[in-house]
Amino acid sequence: MVNAMRPNGTNGDSPGLKSKRLDNLVSPFGASTVAACFLRAMPWAVTVGAFGTKAFCNQTIRNKKIPQSLASILVHVVFSTKHRAMLIEDDIRDDLHGYVGGIVSRLDGALLRAGSVADHVHLLVSHPRTCSPTELIQEIKTGSSKWLKSKGPSYRDFHWQSGYGMFSISPSHRTAIQAYIDGQKDNHLKTTFQEEFRKLLSMYEMEFDERDVWD
Repeated sequence: MVNAMRPNGTNGDSPGLKSKRLDNLVSPFGASTVAACFLRAMPWAVTVGAFGTKAFCNQTIRNKKIPQSLASILVHVVFSTKHRAMLIEDDIRDDLHGYVGGIVSRLDGALLRAGSVADHVHLLVSHPRTCSPTELIQEIKTGSSKWLKSKGPSYRDFHWQSGYGMFSISPSHRTAIQAYIDGQKDNHLKTTFQEEFRKLLSMYEMEFDERDVWD
């Protein structure tokens, strides 16, 4: 049998006939049964109907699991003032440590401990996952140097040394490093910064040239 088509591209069924055929399809099972099957097959339709497409999309995004990138990188950072000048005074020390902590936090890291004497600082840092060691040190030095220069005539020409030391720390050694940093004042009653830094480099078996270390 050939199914005749009307000029507009539809078949020859009248609206009434179409409705009757749909009733014949539904009636053996009942409209409620068909509706229940539809909802079981496409439950998202309820969400779209009740809250709209935007709400449905937002809910879908919240339910989607987004992979996380996690890192635990503890580092002990050491650097001095330029030419090891004795510039860091006791009355500004705590504020300096707090300012450095703010810089590290802004980079999504954490300053776990800070200690300093007149010519250098020690930092225990949970290193940010999304920046390099060089970027971290540059941000700390640049930001803290500008801050110190605003603290009076004695800091007007303040500069940090160009280099730095960064040493990886096992989580099991964190407590010992924190105690070491807290004891900086006593440590340097007998030991200079240069002697301490050489010892750290040797402990970590790092080769160095004396001509390039001190500035």
